[in-house]
Amino acid sequence: MFTTVLMIEKPLASADVELITTLHGEEPVSFVVLMQPRGDQDRLLRAVDDVALGYLEDAARENEVPEGDEALQPAERALVHSIAALHAAGAEAVGEIVQRHPLDALRTVVERTGADEVIVLTAPHFVEEFFHRDWTSRARHKVGVPVLKLFAQQDDGEQPGQG
Repeated sequence: MFTTVLMIEKPLASADVELITTLHGEEPVSFVVLMQPRGDQDRLLRAVDDVALGYLEDAARENEVPEGDEALQPAERALVHSIAALHAAGAEAVGEIVQRHPLDALRTVVERTGADEVIVLTAPHFVEEFFHRDWTSRARHKVGVPVLKLFAQQDDGEQPGQG
């Protein structure tokens, strides 16, 4: 069985589930989902990304995104939803919330599970990507397995920038 560590920052959309569960054809895949609460990311960088994507209203509301302990409950719901969606697609999946040092946690999980790859499923983060400070660029220097970056999709009814 192929083992994938999946780093996410919002609930998986149905298009995301379809994409990641079919990447390896008919080979069975087991997922370890790492969810970082969105509020733990830098608020200024999120606002700059919103502006770059044309989501000006979202940029103005970045101060409303829960942070710290307030971000934990929405992240737990997103993780439960994502694991259930993977199960519904026929994949094995477990997960955990990563509150601090996500790349250290990633390396530990890759080593503990003997993962074959890492998939970082994220919204575009232009500033971080430009300076190679995004999860994918940094993870490539931390783990000894291939790291693939995919851009998360939006479910119907979700507004751009939400998550």
